[in-house]
Amino acid sequence: MTTLQTARAPQTTAPTASGRTGPGTATRAVRRLAGGSTRLVLLVVALFWLLPTVGLLLSSLRGPLDIQASGWWTVLTKPAQLTLHNYASLLDNSAITHSFLNSLLITVPATLLVVVVGSLAGYVFAWVEFPGRDWVFLLIVGLLVVPLQVALVPITSLFGKLGIFGSITSVVLFHVAFGLPFAIFLLRNFFAGIPRELLEAARLDGAGELWLFLRVVVPLGGPAIASLGIFQFLWVWNDMLVALIFADPGSAPLTVALQQQTRHFGTNIDVLSSGAFLSMVIPLVVFFAFQRQFVNGVMAGALK
Repeated sequence: MTTLQTARAPQTTAPTASGRTGPGTATRAVRRLAGGSTRLVLLVVALFWLLPTVGLLLSSLRGPLDIQASGWWTVLTKPAQLTLHNYASLLDNSAITHSFLNSLLITVPATLLVVVVGSLAGYVFAWVEFPGRDWVFLLIVGLLVVPLQVALVPITSLFGKLGIFGSITSVVLFHVAFGLPFAIFLLRNFFAGIPRELLEAARLDGAGELWLFLRVVVPLGGPAIASLGIFQFLWVWNDMLVALIFADPGSAPLTVALQQQTRHFGTNIDVLSSGAFLSMVIPLVVFFAFQRQFVNGVMAGALK
C-alpha cells in the first residue's frame, strides 16, 4: 500500500543531471509562460513608445498636401506616397544646414568638457584629501537647486561684459556651468564605491594620482561616465531656451532654426516634420552606440 501511494504521488520536482532535485515540469511551464507574457508586454510597450517616432518619420516622407489630407498611417496602405522631397528641400536650406553644424559645435564640446572636468572633480572629491573637501562638495551639490531661469539675466550681463554674448562660446559655457554640478555629484558618488584596497594597492606599487585616475578609476567608472555623457549630449542637443537667449542668428542651433523657419513660413508642416526627424537622428545614433554602457551604468547605480 505504501509503495502504491508513493507511485501515485504527484511529482512536483524532477532530478537534474547532477542528481539534485530541480523544478518540475509544471513549474518550468509556468515560468516560461510568465517569461513569455513579460516579453509580450515589453514588446507592446516598446511599440507604443516608438509609435510617435515612426509617425514622424513617415510624415517626413510625405508631401505637404498628403500630410494635410490624411494621417501618416495611410502610408501603410499607399506606400507610393513616400518621397524624399522634404529632405532635399531641407538640405537645400542653408540656414538649416548651418544650424545643424552649429548644433554639433555646441553639443560636442559642452558634453566633452562636462565629462572630463566632472570625472576629474569626482575623483578628487572621492579619493583625494584636502582641507574643506566636504564643504566644497556640499556647496557644489547645493548648486543643483539653482533654477536655470534665475541665472539667465546675470549671466547675460556677464557675457555681455566679456564680449562673448551672442556666440557659440557663450552657449557652450552656460551648458558646461549648469552641467558640472550634477556631473560631479553623480561621478563622485560612483567613484567613492570603488574598493579602497584596490587604490591603496596601486599606490603601494608607486602609482600616482593621474595614473590611478586613468588606469583604474576611468575603466571602472566607464558605465557611469557613458551614462552622464549620453544625458548631457541629449540635454544640450535638444535645448532651445539657452540657445534662443545666448545665440545670435549666425550661431543658432538646429532647434532654434526650425522654430524660426516654422514661424516665418506658417505651419510649414513638411519642413517641420523632416527637420524634427533630422534633429533626432544624431541623438538616436549616440544613444544606440552607447546603450550597453548606459544600461550598465543605470544597473550599477540601482544595485548599490
